[in-house]
Amino acid sequence: MKSIALAAALSLAATTAFAGSLSEPVVEAPVAEAETGSSAGSSASSGAGVIIPVLLLLAVGAAVAAND
Repeated sequence: MKSIALAAALSLAATTAFAGSLSEPVVEAPVAEAETGSSAGSSASSGAGVIIPVLLLLAVGAAVAAND
């Protein structure tokens, strides 16, 4: 019974010994976003982002209609 209590005490002591260190924590620098283009360029790209899904929906609709 004494050996079990001793083993438990040593295992608890060993886990706290490796819990941390005295070195300074490493803190990464925040990531900065790069600004791209002007407002005119972003509105043109958003227009293209709408056209492609609409064309895809039209193509799927035409395929479904031709299948009937």
